[in-house]
Amino acid sequence: MTRVLVVDDQALIRSAVRDLLDAADGIEVVGEAVDGEEAVALAASLRPDVVVCDIRMPRMDGIEATRRICDDPALAETRVLVLTTFEEDDYVVAALRAGASGFIGKGAEPDEIVQAVLAVDEGGALLSPAATRALIERYVRRTEPAAPRDAPTLAVLTEREREVLQLVARGRSNDEIAAALFISPHTAKTHVKNTMLKLGAHDRAQLVIAAYESGLLVPGQ
Repeated sequence: MTRVLVVDDQALIRSAVRDLLDAADGIEVVGEAVDGEEAVALAASLRPDVVVCDIRMPRMDGIEATRRICDDPALAETRVLVLTTFEEDDYVVAALRAGASGFIGKGAEPDEIVQAVLAVDEGGALLSPAATRALIERYVRRTEPAAPRDAPTLAVLTEREREVLQLVARGRSNDEIAAALFISPHTAKTHVKNTMLKLGAHDRAQLVIAAYESGLLVPGQ
């Protein structure tokens, strides 16, 4: 059973998301929060598997709430899914940098939201790899040039781990990584986990950003 905390300052949306998820097989809504501060407090006490969190809220926004939840060692198994109408580059990339495992628009179909929650709980790839990579590429184009390929942030990685990082950033699953590198899925999963540990990445979403910002991949590549 995937335990979910729903966070949104609008009662109508919060109620709709709660009812939608509660009606889905394998999901239980264990709490609701009206802002970021309450979300952080409830996450600490309820320890949900997934926090479905809006971005723009009073007192503390969803980005700061995401950062605090993802930085809490006691919540290492908790994932954050950003649910928002604000899908501009800056908001989404900031949420991913803060540790969010993915994002989905409030206009998504009910089944898409349910599947997004389950995908995040299972620790899968980004919810929409192609769309998210395109968004990150647009963001990177507006920033300063990326660091060289051998930037210090990647110096801790082996050559194989760099190859794995490139494939993760292109939206490949563990099975696809295994096929591309002629290794077993288990070995691919181990390489992904080791890469995350070495780069201090909370999940695969942050690996995508690391790949682009380090210059390992360049926009449009």
